[in-house]
Amino acid sequence: MSESRTVLRICPLCEATCGLTLTIEGTKVTGARGDRDDVFSQGFICPKGASFGEVDGDPDRLTGPLVRKDGVLQEATWTEAFDLVAARMRPLIEEYGPNSVGVVLGNPNVHTMAGALYPPVLLSLLRTRGLFTASTVDQMPKHVSSGLLFGDPFAIPVPDLDRTDHLLLLGANPLDSNGSLCTAPDFPGKLKALRRRGGTLVVVDPRRTRTAKLADRHVPIRPGTDALLLAALAQVLFEEKLTDPGVLEEYIDGLAEVREAVRDFTPEAVAAACGIPADEIRLLARGLAAAPTAAVYGRVGSSTVEFGTLANWLVDVLNILTGNLDRPGGALFPLSATVPPPRPAGPGKGFALGRWKSRVSGHPEAKGELPLSALAEEIDTPGEGRVRAVIAIAANPVLSAPDGLRLDRALSEHLDFMVSVDPYLNETSRHADVVLPPPPPSRSVHFDFAFNGFAVHNQARYSPAAVPLEDGRMDESEIHARLILAVSGMHGADPVSVDDLVIERALTKAVAEPHSPLHGGDPKQLAALLTGRTGPERRLDMMLRLGPYDLVLDDLLAHPHGVDLGPLKPRLPQVLKTRSGKVELLPDPIAADLPRLRRALDERPAALVLVGRRHLRSNNSWLHNIPSLNGGSNRCTLQVHPDDAARLGLNDGEDARIAAEGGELKVPVEVTDEVRAGVVSLPHGWGHDREGVRMAVAAATPGVNVNQLLDGSLLDPLSGTAVLNGFPVEVTPIS
Repeated sequence: MSESRTVLRICPLCEATCGLTLTIEGTKVTGARGDRDDVFSQGFICPKGASFGEVDGDPDRLTGPLVRKDGVLQEATWTEAFDLVAARMRPLIEEYGPNSVGVVLGNPNVHTMAGALYPPVLLSLLRTRGLFTASTVDQMPKHVSSGLLFGDPFAIPVPDLDRTDHLLLLGANPLDSNGSLCTAPDFPGKLKALRRRGGTLVVVDPRRTRTAKLADRHVPIRPGTDALLLAALAQVLFEEKLTDPGVLEEYIDGLAEVREAVRDFTPEAVAAACGIPADEIRLLARGLAAAPTAAVYGRVGSSTVEFGTLANWLVDVLNILTGNLDRPGGALFPLSATVPPPRPAGPGKGFALGRWKSRVSGHPEAKGELPLSALAEEIDTPGEGRVRAVIAIAANPVLSAPDGLRLDRALSEHLDFMVSVDPYLNETSRHADVVLPPPPPSRSVHFDFAFNGFAVHNQARYSPAAVPLEDGRMDESEIHARLILAVSGMHGADPVSVDDLVIERALTKAVAEPHSPLHGGDPKQLAALLTGRTGPERRLDMMLRLGPYDLVLDDLLAHPHGVDLGPLKPRLPQVLKTRSGKVELLPDPIAADLPRLRRALDERPAALVLVGRRHLRSNNSWLHNIPSLNGGSNRCTLQVHPDDAARLGLNDGEDARIAAEGGELKVPVEVTDEVRAGVVSLPHGWGHDREGVRMAVAAATPGVNVNQLLDGSLLDPLSGTAVLNGFPVEVTPIS
């Protein structure tokens, strides 16, 4: 029997990025517990982290590449796989142009070091405008609102959970999701600490979630009306002279225009639409204004709705009106160790929407992306510019995008070629001509490039691979590098050349920047100073050296529990990149969309609408194949309020038919008063019942794909984000 050892590892299974201590016997991870000495998570662990060994050792993970031969995916060598990619992709690109290739990125990319480092290189060399990501079924409204307000779509303020006195949460259930665009290990503990120190937690959610049960006040809003409520809160602040931007006033432009823009959204005007009494809306506004410090935080439930961008804009407007943006205890901008140092304050390039549009429906791009909902029509609609090839990296849009049946057919019948980088043969990758599986997470290095930019405490942590690669496996970074070479016309070159190219470009740019610490240096000499055993490590070392904390890779290696970089600090005005150099409170695209919100005041609410839900032991469609994370309360059921169940003739445990614009589903009913009347809830990420999928545990309890209720036509117009919550449905019993 092999002697056991322990190894430190950052958990890659959700946004909390907790530190783990893994127990390893030979090459098998046999246990995982929280790392008590981790500078960020301090020993916290959730069921996902505790299941790391099961995730790592899942027998359904692919161990080598698959290549389609005679219509069937068969095992192949890595050489055969990349040779086929090069042989099929380059002729397509040369004949039809780079926009004939659609690149699809799923959210697991931000959970791996390779997924963060290499797709941007692929896109820069491929030069396609056909980028589709999970952001447009999740978080794009926040990127767009931040881009319009601050000039940078990645300048996203997060609530200062450890110091705030008052937290208003909308459409967020961090006790189950562990946070989103707010990286905070032990989010539950931070909320409990807020209440212990005398603070106030208010949760706005149509469901009485675990987070809502913890709150001082739960406001069961009618789904999809978050923007109306937030506008009314702003209106009360103006009406009752409760606005106090404080020191922010010198950095903001458009305060009077915002006052006029929200004038019609009185509590009385929005009460019927929101399902919240006007008096309660006023109390919410007054409580926010009276708190010594406060933060408003909205997430998926307020993003994946018809007015997602307006809601996210109003979240920050409220933080600004109360003087809580960019101050301790309010909402602050994190400063990651791998971003360039703060630039001198002053006007920037700003943020633009709609620089190009999708071919079929004319959807404007946002942050360089087109709506994931448009992918199917871009593939199956004939004509010049059609997407003929797809590169899907850690993406399963057949389950995560609206109308998965149409996308399923499009991938099967209308593509000339498809390559998928995925550890599983899932609902999407089963259509690929080449499947390139990365190794299990224990075999990969780890650094959180994305999530450190949303962290509630500045820190830096790096995990070397806990277990060496097995013979015949390929490192995830090398897979990405070889894929880049194969599709960009450099097939056969040394994969290290991809990292060398990135380093050369980055250092050449850095030495030319007047405010860079490397200004005036020699790029080649600087590149020679970089440490690291691999290309990704050298790139990380470079980014740390170029960053704001005077760190190098050796610092992280010498501190395996992480380097504490201190609490969040005010960063205005350096963070602003707008053309005015100020926070532009009422950007033109927002102003142009407000009449649509005003019209919603006069619309009659639908009798029954649907919302999704999260579960602590799940993460979209990824983890349904892990036995310890499947079953129990983690089930695909339709939650229905008892009053609605009685009215509709539904019984607990029996099947019902749910229908909407995109289709209908048969699903078991769960009668519960944890949803408000007029609302039903069905979780996202299920529907593991297609032929050719090799996920045995998930297939045993497949559930249904809630996104099949949508036809993909209902989007937030500013961000292109699919409306996955708050849309009308009909539910009838099945005899």
